[in-house]
Amino acid sequence: RGLPPQISTVCYLAQLLLSARLSSSEASVGEKWVNQFIKRHKELCSKYSQKYDYQQAKCEDPELIKGWFKRFHDTIQKYGIVEQDIYNMDETGFQMGVISTAKVICRSETRESHAKIIQPGNHEWVTAIVAVNAMDGPYLRRLF
Repeated sequence: RGLPPQISTVCYLAQLLLSARLSSSEASVGEKWVNQFIKRHKELCSKYSQKYDYQQAKCEDPELIKGWFKRFHDTIQKYGIVEQDIYNMDETGFQMGVISTAKVICRSETRESHAKIIQPGNHEWVTAIVAVNAMDGPYLRRLF
């Protein structure tokens, strides 16, 4: 666990080791060294990191999601809500002081296409909110 190192960090550390072993500051790690290193170590691969908020990570439990849709459906039934009165709302945010996307080195056995980096949830956000009526177009499908 922990944060996967960025490619630049791995190159920097390799450069430190090379310089220490050769007692020379002129020796340098080649431009393609990190790619060759990853090829030699099949348990490693490089992926682009993906910022991932801690609170968001906790909300991906399938049982929590199923429970939410059951309560949603029950509420519609209980109060007789019609589709014209249902809106799909989404928000997206831009976090200030956010961990940026970078290419990192991680275990090759990870299935995700991006390495997730969990960062503290105590930063300032700028948020955009959009709401669309469930009946406004043929491209929206009900989620329950």
